[in-house]
Parts: sequence; structure tokens; C-alpha cells
Amino acid sequence: MSAVLEHTASLLESAPETPAAFPAWFAERQRAAWQRFLETPAPKRGDEAWRFSSIKQLDFASFTREAASTTIDLVRRSTALESPAAKFVFANDELLHSESNLPAGVVCLPLAEALVSHGDLVRAHFMKQDTRLGSAKWTALHEANLRNGLFVHVPANVEVEGTIEVFHWLAGENTAIFPHTLVVTGANSKVRVVDYFQSAGDEEPGLCIAVNDLIAGEGSKLDYLAVQAFNEQTKVIQVNETGVAKDASATGFILNTGAAWARNESLSRLEGEGSRSDMLSVSVPAREQEYDQRTFQHHVSPGAYSDLLYKNSLYDKSRTIFSGLIFVDEGAHRTDAYQTCRNLFMSEDAEANSMPGLEINADDVKCSHGSTSSQIPDEEIFYLRARGIDSVRARQLIARGFSVEVIERLGDDKVEEMILRFLDDKFAHIAGGGA
Repeated sequence: MSAVLEHTASLLESAPETPAAFPAWFAERQRAAWQRFLETPAPKRGDEAWRFSSIKQLDFASFTREAASTTIDLVRRSTALESPAAKFVFANDELLHSESNLPAGVVCLPLAEALVSHGDLVRAHFMKQDTRLGSAKWTALHEANLRNGLFVHVPANVEVEGTIEVFHWLAGENTAIFPHTLVVTGANSKVRVVDYFQSAGDEEPGLCIAVNDLIAGEGSKLDYLAVQAFNEQTKVIQVNETGVAKDASATGFILNTGAAWARNESLSRLEGEGSRSDMLSVSVPAREQEYDQRTFQHHVSPGAYSDLLYKNSLYDKSRTIFSGLIFVDEGAHRTDAYQTCRNLFMSEDAEANSMPGLEINADDVKCSHGSTSSQIPDEEIFYLRARGIDSVRARQLIARGFSVEVIERLGDDKVEEMILRFLDDKFAHIAGGGA
């Protein structure tokens, strides 16, 4: 893969220009977002939303927006599931390839195209929630620089069989990308979308600031998966905003295997009685990787259910941070909410910081939260070694089994197999010393 890049100024130095084809309302939003970015203070040590975080990772001055001249090799490398319902391949936010076999009435387009052809529909749902988990400055930078991503609208009573796949490739040294995924489901509809975040090269540093808007309409089912497998020179901020209406179900899953530093912020609003939110994550940091995850389960309506399960397997001198809050509004009676973070230490030098929390303002609720951290017992390693399995492989098998509990909750064999392939690639990378 080769990329021809021209030098441009730092993305922090001047306001980006909105493409002429985009509607006026979007250009105005981008201007306002740039001003908001300039006026919003950068996070600092001592801010509760950035407790335990490595603030030094927020130095983005060296990164630029670059247009890359890429080869067809990235399209060839964009394979994960057999026969997806639709596939889109982007490199540095530019569309390289698309294919689709979706039911009539489903709108599934690059966001740049949807802004022109379905502007009113995009406007009705685009970035409606305020960022509240710490990255307001960076989501403003995202909005100001946004050029492309995916827009999906599934009308009422339509079910999309299979999976919509979106590949986001980052190419070029010190390049920044700003992918955006906006998914809206009508009443009693169904869809699954997977975003893959990958680097074209193994050594080039990059920056990705990604935002998702996921709106699950009444009685619908919306599944969203993010597979983060960038190279270990890249920084990532990913913000997920999910709204779940009456009797709807939304599942959000994050796999972290790549990046030097990744910040995930996930907020799920349960906005209707009978709504359900499942928030899932598997992370396998190694060497000096750091994964920082912040979550908010917001119970707005009574009679809603949420369940969070995050699992981390930490190697070498890696670090994880988890801060989660279940927040129950006044009047959100009969809330049923759970939150669990579990850390498995594969090294004595790894570090896990967990801060689960509850804030309950209603009666007749069931809420629980907790975090556990442990090393693999020597007896388990001995048991596997006695059966001819070396200690490195034994630890990987245990870590894999530790992660499977989360992955199995995705409820689709082909998707689960795909996630396990990415997981096994990471374990092989660890066993090979990162080579």
C-alpha cells in the first residue's frame, strides 16, 4: 500500500472548509463546532471525567487532515464476514468501494451523499445529544472536520438480514480521520452494523476521532459493533450516543486490540418503557497500550432494563481505566440495571483502575454494580501444562475463554467467529513479541 500525501497545517490551527456540496445548515453547524472547539477548555489533570487518564495523550498538534492516493489493496484487505448485507470501504474518510443488497426502502449511503440527498432526515437525528463524559472539546473538533461516514435509515417493519460492514482505514503518517456513523431504525425494524477501524501500515502514527449516533425506534432492534484494530502508534477517541425508545433493544459492543491509546465514551439513554440496552466490551491491551473507557446508563423512563459487561485481559505494562455510572431519573420506577467490569491480569506490571457507580432517584428499582480484578491461579496454568500446553499458550486459552462470555452475547455465530479471529490475531501478535 502506498500513499501520496501533501503537507498541510495542523488540524488545530485553522477552521476547516465545509465542502461546497453540503447543505447550508451543515456548514453553519461546522462553523459553530469549530468555535465551540476553540472555546472549550482542554481536559486537565484533576478533572473527574479524566481521572487516572494520561492527559499527555491529548497532544494532537502534529496531526493533519490528509487526502491519500491509495491502491485497491485496501479494498482487497477489507474482508471480515462472508456475504454482508452491505459493505463500505473508506480510506482517510474517502469512499473507495461500496456494495449493497438491502431491502427496498432502506437508506444506506455514505454520509457525504446522504447530506445532499436526505439532508432533512440526517438533520433530524445528527448529534442531538450533548457530550457529557469528558470529550466535548474533541467531539466539537470531530463535527468541524467531518467529511464522511455512514448513514443508515431502516423504515418501520423492515428487517435487514445479515450485517452492514464499514471499513475505516487510516493511511499516512500523522494523519487524522473523523468517521461518523448515524443509524436510525423505525418501529419494529432490525439492523446490525459493524465498524472496523484499521491502519494501512504498521508503523505510521495516526489519530481517529469517531462519533456514532444510534437511534433505536419503538419496538426495533439495533446492534452496533466497533472493532478497533489500529496499529500501536495510533490514538483513538470514540464517542457512542445511543437512544432507545419504548420496547426497543440496542446492543453496543466494542473490541479493543489496537492503538497506543484509546478512549471510549458510551452513553445509552433508555427513553421508553420496556426498552433494553446491552453495553459490551472486550479489550486486550499489551506492552504499554492504554484503554480508557467511560460509560453512562441513563434510565429516563420507568420499566427499562440495561446491562453492562466489560472484560479486560491485561498484558505486560498495559493500563485500563473504567468509569461507569448508572443514573436513574426521578419517576423511572421499576428500573432493572446492572454494571460489571472484570479485569484479568496476565502480568504483575499491568494496571487496572475501575470506578463503577450508581445514582438512583426513583423507588422500586433493581440496580447493581461492581468490578473485579485477579490474576490467573497457578493451579489453572499447572493443569494445562500437565496436558502438554506451554505456559504462554495456556494463558492465552484462559484469556480467550474469559472473553467468550461477552462475545457469546452477540447472538450470531458468524459475527462471534469474526470477533474471535480478531482476538486470536492479537494473541498471536502478543506471542510473537509484537513483531
